[in-house]
Amino acid sequence: MNRCVSVLAGALLVALTGSASAQELLIRNATVHTATSRGTLQNADVLVHGGRIAAVGPHLSAPAGVTTVDANGAPVTPALFGGLTHLGVEEVSGEDSTVDASLGMGENGRAINVRPEFDVTLAFNPDATAIPVSRIEGIGDTMLMPSLGEGGSIILGQGGMVRMDGTPDPVGARVLFIALGDQVEEESGHSRAGQWMLLEQWLDEARGRIAPTTNAASLTPAGRAVLAKFARGEGLVMFQVDRAADIRQLLKFAQRQHLRIGIVGGSEAWRVAREIAAAKVPVFVDPLADLPANFDEIGARMDNAAILRAAGVTVGIVQGGENPTHNARNTRQLAGNAVANGLSWEDGLAALTRVPAEVFGQRDTGTIAVGQRADLVLWTGDPLDVANVAKQVWFDGRPIVMRSRQTDLRDRYLAPQGPLPRAYAVPDRAR
Repeated sequence: MNRCVSVLAGALLVALTGSASAQELLIRNATVHTATSRGTLQNADVLVHGGRIAAVGPHLSAPAGVTTVDANGAPVTPALFGGLTHLGVEEVSGEDSTVDASLGMGENGRAINVRPEFDVTLAFNPDATAIPVSRIEGIGDTMLMPSLGEGGSIILGQGGMVRMDGTPDPVGARVLFIALGDQVEEESGHSRAGQWMLLEQWLDEARGRIAPTTNAASLTPAGRAVLAKFARGEGLVMFQVDRAADIRQLLKFAQRQHLRIGIVGGSEAWRVAREIAAAKVPVFVDPLADLPANFDEIGARMDNAAILRAAGVTVGIVQGGENPTHNARNTRQLAGNAVANGLSWEDGLAALTRVPAEVFGQRDTGTIAVGQRADLVLWTGDPLDVANVAKQVWFDGRPIVMRSRQTDLRDRYLAPQGPLPRAYAVPDRAR
């Protein structure tokens, strides 16, 4: 799978017989990783018409004028999922004025505000500088997720899928995020039991079992409406949870409350893999979470994804810990780590393509199949190997400019010094 970059230096033979921005495209002679039941196709072609995949197979032909790319045997995959991030709502992590990911309305964290109506996607900026950095690394979309702010609650708020192609609005339905375990100890009365008590109470209120005029009520009218929607099973609720005991309680809670749920984190999920599989709950894990950062992760191990998948669990890949936003491009490396620890290569790719698309309701992305959006990546070699890079990325069959702020900075200082310092470089108005 892994191929030498030098071989591919001349492999991208682009015969520009049509407009470079056209949505008509033929990629010839590629190793096509479809992320479907067809698996990997050798020496195959991908034909794009009107921004959608029109055909996949050997020896395809295209009308005259269609842009043709000879992959020379290199891998082509769907554009990858960047994980659960703050891409577009966070520029510099250490500068609060550039971070819009959390709602903190309580004074010094003492007052807790329950606001499930908080929708982090409303702050999304498609022009954020971190987006091109991820985009040229083959990242096609990401799930924007809210985070806990001072005075917030264990209900973090809503997120949604956003595309990295400059689309300003999120796509698909909103997802509600709830945090459990020691990470929200202060927001749940310093007891895990309090977390379940609070969630039961808020769902009762959303379902009208607690009158909004009573002292026990704590939701706004908008919050009740949002929570009622998810309580009816009309949206996915993602729970951030790691400890096996908490996951067991979560499965019982979701069944009792008729919630449609997923798990993110799940460091000890492998311990309850059969129960998770039986409940048909998808789990998004960080394959490098093999050391216990706290007492919720004592059982963390690097073959977590492989054990879960072997039990029949739907497995996705995300980056945990600090800064998943600016390291979104590393999710493919994480998938490679999962493969190195027992996950099949096809499942590793699916964890970054088909699985997130299916779980988050993006049915027309995540695979290379007829009718799907032509969000594609041509790689210099195995995309799960960090030694390789994206050679070209297409959204809806359109090639993107493979530049970011980082590549511009690199090129500025590689160029010879001019009459003025490099800081006075003439901006590229065409960008």
